[in-house]
Amino acid sequence: MKQGPHAPKLRGSLPPEGARSALGRPGAGPLLYLASQSPRRKQLLEQWGVLPELLLPDADEDVESLEVVRGGEAPATYVQRVTRLKLQASMERLQRRGLPPAPVLCADTTVALGRRIMGKPADAAEARAMLRDLAGKTHRVLTAVAVGVPARRAGGEGRMVQALSVSTVTFAPLTRAEIDRYVAGGEPMGKAGAYALQGQAALWVRRMTGSHSGIVGLPAFETAQVLREVGLPLY
Repeated sequence: MKQGPHAPKLRGSLPPEGARSALGRPGAGPLLYLASQSPRRKQLLEQWGVLPELLLPDADEDVESLEVVRGGEAPATYVQRVTRLKLQASMERLQRRGLPPAPVLCADTTVALGRRIMGKPADAAEARAMLRDLAGKTHRVLTAVAVGVPARRAGGEGRMVQALSVSTVTFAPLTRAEIDRYVAGGEPMGKAGAYALQGQAALWVRRMTGSHSGIVGLPAFETAQVLREVGLPLY
Protein backbone atom coordinates (compact mmCIF):
# COMPACT_ATOMS: atom_id res chain seq x y z
CA MET A 1 0.00 0.00 0.00
CA LYS A 2 1.54 3.25 -1.04
CA GLN A 3 1.59 6.30 1.16
CA GLY A 4 0.33 9.52 -0.43
CA PRO A 5 2.99 11.82 -1.85
CA HIS A 6 2.08 14.60 0.56
CA ALA A 7 1.21 12.58 3.65
CA PRO A 8 0.47 14.83 6.63
CA LYS A 9 2.54 14.63 9.79
CA LEU A 10 0.24 13.10 12.38
CA ARG A 11 0.87 13.69 16.05
CA GLY A 12 -0.38 12.11 19.24
CA SER A 13 0.15 8.71 20.83
CA LEU A 14 -1.22 5.19 20.61
CA PRO A 15 -2.93 3.30 23.45
CA PRO A 16 -1.12 0.30 24.93
CA GLU A 17 -1.17 -2.78 22.72
CA GLY A 18 -3.19 -4.66 25.32
CA ALA A 19 -6.08 -2.23 24.92
CA ARG A 20 -6.44 -3.06 21.25
CA SER A 21 -8.41 -6.24 21.74
CA ALA A 22 -11.59 -5.71 19.73
CA LEU A 23 -12.91 -3.51 16.96
CA GLY A 24 -14.95 -1.09 19.01
CA ARG A 25 -15.77 -3.51 21.82
CA PRO A 26 -17.83 -1.78 24.54
CA GLY A 27 -15.63 -0.83 27.48
CA ALA A 28 -12.38 -1.25 25.58
CA GLY A 29 -12.25 2.35 24.33
CA PRO A 30 -12.49 3.40 20.69
CA LEU A 31 -10.20 1.37 18.47
CA LEU A 32 -11.13 3.22 15.28
CA TYR A 33 -12.48 6.70 14.72
CA LEU A 34 -14.58 7.42 11.64
CA ALA A 35 -14.22 11.03 10.50
CA SER A 36 -17.21 11.13 8.17
CA GLN A 37 -20.73 12.52 8.31
CA SER A 38 -21.94 9.84 5.90
CA PRO A 39 -24.32 7.43 7.66
CA ARG A 40 -23.73 4.90 4.89
CA ARG A 41 -19.99 4.69 5.64
CA LYS A 42 -20.75 3.98 9.28
CA GLN A 43 -23.30 1.34 8.26
CA LEU A 44 -20.80 -0.36 5.96
CA LEU A 45 -18.16 -0.54 8.69
CA GLU A 46 -20.71 -2.02 11.07
CA GLN A 47 -21.62 -4.63 8.45
CA TRP A 48 -17.94 -5.60 8.37
CA GLY A 49 -17.79 -6.00 12.14
CA VAL A 50 -16.39 -2.58 13.06
CA LEU A 51 -18.08 -0.31 15.60
CA PRO A 52 -16.37 3.04 14.96
CA GLU A 53 -16.46 6.11 17.15
CA LEU A 54 -17.58 9.13 15.11
CA LEU A 55 -15.15 12.05 14.97
CA LEU A 56 -17.26 14.78 13.40
CA PRO A 57 -16.24 18.40 12.67
CA ASP A 58 -16.81 21.19 15.15
CA ALA A 59 -19.50 23.72 14.28
CA ASP A 60 -16.91 26.31 13.28
CA GLU A 61 -14.93 23.98 10.98
CA ASP A 62 -15.32 24.74 7.28
CA VAL A 63 -14.92 21.23 5.88
CA GLU A 64 -16.50 22.19 2.55
CA SER A 65 -13.57 24.50 1.82
CA LEU A 66 -11.30 21.45 1.64
CA GLU A 67 -13.24 20.19 -1.39
CA VAL A 68 -12.41 23.09 -3.71
CA VAL A 69 -11.08 21.80 -7.05
CA ARG A 70 -7.78 23.19 -8.30
CA GLY A 71 -7.54 24.27 -11.91
CA GLY A 72 -6.66 21.38 -14.22
CA GLU A 73 -6.65 18.86 -11.37
CA ALA A 74 -7.25 15.24 -12.41
CA PRO A 75 -10.09 13.43 -10.60
CA ALA A 76 -7.80 10.83 -8.97
CA THR A 77 -5.39 13.51 -7.78
CA TYR A 78 -8.27 15.59 -6.45
CA VAL A 79 -10.04 12.91 -4.44
CA GLN A 80 -6.81 11.67 -2.84
CA ARG A 81 -5.71 15.19 -1.95
CA VAL A 82 -9.07 16.02 -0.37
CA THR A 83 -8.98 12.81 1.64
CA ARG A 84 -5.52 13.65 2.98
CA LEU A 85 -6.68 17.14 3.96
CA LYS A 86 -9.74 15.76 5.74
CA LEU A 87 -7.59 13.23 7.56
CA GLN A 88 -5.16 15.92 8.69
CA ALA A 89 -8.05 18.04 9.99
CA SER A 90 -9.47 15.00 11.79
CA MET A 91 -6.18 14.15 13.49
CA GLU A 92 -5.88 17.74 14.69
CA ARG A 93 -9.48 17.55 15.94
CA LEU A 94 -8.67 14.35 17.86
CA GLN A 95 -5.74 16.00 19.61
CA ARG A 96 -7.60 19.27 20.21
CA ARG A 97 -10.44 17.48 21.98
CA GLY A 98 -8.08 15.43 24.12
CA LEU A 99 -9.71 12.17 23.04
CA PRO A 100 -8.06 8.77 23.54
CA PRO A 101 -5.65 8.30 20.62
CA ALA A 102 -6.54 5.65 18.06
CA PRO A 103 -6.43 5.26 14.26
CA VAL A 104 -8.71 7.56 12.28
CA LEU A 105 -10.41 6.58 9.02
CA CYS A 106 -11.41 9.12 6.36
CA ALA A 107 -12.85 8.75 2.87
CA ASP A 108 -13.99 10.97 0.04
CA THR A 109 -15.95 10.16 -3.11
CA THR A 110 -16.18 12.04 -6.38
CA VAL A 111 -17.83 11.41 -9.74
CA ALA A 112 -15.92 12.12 -12.94
CA LEU A 113 -17.27 12.47 -16.47
CA GLY A 114 -14.06 12.36 -18.45
CA ARG A 115 -11.78 14.78 -16.58
CA ARG A 116 -14.70 16.82 -15.28
CA ILE A 117 -15.08 16.50 -11.51
CA MET A 118 -18.65 16.39 -10.23
CA GLY A 119 -18.92 17.11 -6.55
CA LYS A 120 -22.03 17.70 -4.48
CA PRO A 121 -24.61 19.93 -6.19
CA ALA A 122 -25.06 23.36 -4.67
CA ASP A 123 -28.79 23.40 -5.42
CA ALA A 124 -31.56 21.61 -7.31
CA ALA A 125 -30.72 23.34 -10.59
CA GLU A 126 -27.14 22.10 -10.48
CA ALA A 127 -28.33 18.61 -9.54
CA ARG A 128 -30.61 18.51 -12.59
CA ALA A 129 -27.77 19.72 -14.82
CA MET A 130 -25.42 17.03 -13.52
CA LEU A 131 -27.95 14.27 -14.07
CA ARG A 132 -28.71 15.46 -17.59
CA ASP A 133 -24.99 15.22 -18.35
CA LEU A 134 -24.69 11.73 -16.84
CA ALA A 135 -27.80 10.32 -18.52
CA GLY A 136 -27.02 7.70 -21.17
CA LYS A 137 -23.26 7.90 -20.51
CA THR A 138 -20.52 6.06 -18.63
CA HIS A 139 -18.80 7.87 -15.79
CA ARG A 140 -16.27 6.99 -13.11
CA VAL A 141 -16.77 6.97 -9.35
CA LEU A 142 -13.56 7.43 -7.38
CA THR A 143 -13.35 6.88 -3.64
CA ALA A 144 -10.14 7.44 -1.71
CA VAL A 145 -9.84 5.95 1.77
CA ALA A 146 -7.11 6.79 4.27
CA VAL A 147 -6.20 5.81 7.81
CA GLY A 148 -4.07 7.99 10.06
CA VAL A 149 -2.22 6.51 13.01
CA PRO A 150 -1.07 8.87 15.80
CA ALA A 151 2.55 8.78 16.91
CA ARG A 152 3.41 6.51 19.81
CA ARG A 153 5.09 9.28 21.77
CA ALA A 154 4.64 13.02 22.15
CA GLY A 155 6.43 15.02 19.47
CA GLY A 156 6.77 12.03 17.18
CA GLU A 157 5.30 11.57 13.75
CA GLY A 158 2.45 9.24 12.94
CA ARG A 159 1.77 7.59 9.63
CA MET A 160 -0.87 7.55 6.93
CA VAL A 161 -1.97 4.74 4.62
CA GLN A 162 -4.17 5.52 1.62
CA ALA A 163 -5.84 3.58 -1.19
CA LEU A 164 -8.00 4.48 -4.18
CA SER A 165 -10.99 2.67 -5.68
CA VAL A 166 -12.11 3.47 -9.23
CA SER A 167 -15.39 2.11 -10.60
CA THR A 168 -17.50 2.83 -13.67
CA VAL A 169 -21.25 3.32 -13.93
CA THR A 170 -23.34 3.53 -17.10
CA PHE A 171 -26.71 5.24 -16.82
CA ALA A 172 -29.66 4.61 -19.10
CA PRO A 173 -31.03 7.66 -20.95
CA LEU A 174 -33.23 9.77 -18.67
CA THR A 175 -36.11 12.03 -19.51
CA ARG A 176 -36.38 15.53 -18.10
CA ALA A 177 -39.46 14.44 -16.13
CA GLU A 178 -37.56 11.52 -14.55
CA ILE A 179 -34.74 13.80 -13.51
CA ASP A 180 -37.14 16.42 -12.15
CA ARG A 181 -38.98 13.83 -10.03
CA TYR A 182 -35.74 12.46 -8.64
CA VAL A 183 -34.38 15.87 -7.72
CA ALA A 184 -37.70 16.89 -6.17
CA GLY A 185 -37.37 13.93 -3.80
CA GLY A 186 -34.20 15.45 -2.35
CA GLU A 187 -31.95 12.42 -2.76
CA PRO A 188 -29.29 14.12 -4.94
CA MET A 189 -28.40 16.76 -2.38
CA GLY A 190 -25.16 16.09 -0.52
CA LYS A 191 -24.18 13.36 -3.00
CA ALA A 192 -21.25 13.50 -5.42
CA GLY A 193 -22.63 13.52 -8.95
CA ALA A 194 -26.12 14.25 -7.58
CA TYR A 195 -27.18 10.64 -7.07
CA ALA A 196 -27.08 7.78 -4.57
CA LEU A 197 -26.59 4.26 -5.88
CA GLN A 198 -28.23 2.85 -2.75
CA GLY A 199 -31.39 4.75 -3.62
CA GLN A 200 -33.67 5.22 -6.61
CA ALA A 201 -30.75 5.94 -8.94
CA ALA A 202 -29.91 2.22 -8.88
CA LEU A 203 -32.86 1.75 -11.26
CA TRP A 204 -30.97 3.71 -13.94
CA VAL A 205 -27.77 1.64 -13.91
CA ARG A 206 -27.31 -0.34 -17.10
CA ARG A 207 -23.79 -1.48 -16.30
CA MET A 208 -21.36 -1.20 -13.44
CA THR A 209 -17.76 -2.32 -12.93
CA GLY A 210 -15.55 -2.13 -9.88
CA SER A 211 -16.61 -1.79 -6.25
CA HIS A 212 -20.28 -1.44 -5.37
CA SER A 213 -19.41 -0.35 -1.83
CA GLY A 214 -16.85 2.08 -3.28
CA ILE A 215 -19.56 3.72 -5.35
CA VAL A 216 -21.73 3.97 -2.25
CA GLY A 217 -18.86 5.64 -0.39
CA LEU A 218 -16.44 3.15 1.22
CA PRO A 219 -14.73 0.43 -0.86
CA ALA A 220 -14.66 -2.87 1.04
CA PHE A 221 -11.42 -4.30 -0.36
CA GLU A 222 -9.40 -1.10 -0.11
CA THR A 223 -10.71 -0.35 3.37
CA ALA A 224 -9.73 -3.81 4.57
CA GLN A 225 -6.26 -3.35 3.07
CA VAL A 226 -5.51 0.00 4.72
CA LEU A 227 -6.80 -1.21 8.08
CA ARG A 228 -4.65 -4.33 7.82
CA GLU A 229 -1.66 -2.09 7.08
CA VAL A 230 -2.10 -0.37 10.44
CA GLY A 231 -2.68 -3.59 12.36
CA LEU A 232 -6.48 -3.77 12.30
CA PRO A 233 -7.37 -6.77 10.12
CA LEU A 234 -11.07 -7.22 9.38
CA TYR A 235 -10.69 -10.93 8.65
